Amino acid sequence: MEKNVERPILEVKNLYIHYPISIGTVRAVEDVSLEINKGEVLGLVGESGCGKSTLGLSFLKLIRPPGRVPSGEILFKGRDILKMSEHEIRKIRGNDIAMIFQNPLTSLNPLFRVRDQFYETIRQHRPEVTKDEAYSMVANVLEQLGIDKERMHEYPHQLSGGMRQRIMIGMGLIMDPDILIADEPTTSLDVIVEAGFIDLLNRLRRKFNLTILLITHNLGLVAEIADRIVVMYGGRVMEIGRAEDIFDEPLHPYTDGLIKCIPNIELDQEELLTMPGSPPDLVNPPKGCRFAPRCPKAMDICLEKVPQPMDYRGRKVACWLYT
Repeated sequence: MEKNVERPILEVKNLYIHYPISIGTVRAVEDVSLEINKGEVLGLVGESGCGKSTLGLSFLKLIRPPGRVPSGEILFKGRDILKMSEHEIRKIRGNDIAMIFQNPLTSLNPLFRVRDQFYETIRQHRPEVTKDEAYSMVANVLEQLGIDKERMHEYPHQLSGGMRQRIMIGMGLIMDPDILIADEPTTSLDVIVEAGFIDLLNRLRRKFNLTILLITHNLGLVAEIADRIVVMYGGRVMEIGRAEDIFDEPLHPYTDGLIKCIPNIELDQEELLTMPGSPPDLVNPPKGCRFAPRCPKAMDICLEKVPQPMDYRGRKVACWLYT
């Protein structure tokens, strides 16, 4: 008898996202395929400008003109998000898929108290809930996040950076979503607050069985919490695998370079290692592998042909070294 394998909660298939500009087309995301399974934390990592945030926004159909999606699919529970109407996607945003944006201070409206910003989200998806019932829901969520419920009567500027970040998490959790997308959630936090944030995410994940897409350039962060990691470079996926496998034995030269750039106080290292070169121009990307001009292991074929992600030791890796 065949074992019943649960389908991924979200599947991305051969997705392209382009931005036409005056000098050409920015190829922000090129032929990206990945899956997110129920209850897992998937880390999406890479340098700034590699397409991570653009990919995350596409899951909520938030790619605005002149951005366009020429081809590809984003299947949420089997339904293609890209084919949904604005009315249909509004039912999903914040309710089934929630997003924590990079800067909580600019994401929160400075003119409204915290409680009222929560209420707007609740009212959008559950109009039958009264204001008092909504405030009770807000108080409950804040207390689970370690915030005094009285703080919901304050304005964003009256809260610390770490508290604002937790407020954003609370707004993401208030409707009990299936997927929580966290886009660079620790950018504005100091090291101590960041450590507390990681502990908080781990606790919330266990408590609510959260499925999390963690978008970050901070490999130290994904090492603490992610089950699997997707490494992006120049709009393309370079490697996908279990977090421990990627840190123990990175396959792609770019992944290896990223890991070697992580500061390690336990090593006798006089200077911080860096990766030579710069990310590719996404208007005029290299002909072959986008990492080839910076790759220490580049071969002739790397400069001519784009490697497709292939299965290797239970992982996906887009590199000619493994053919």
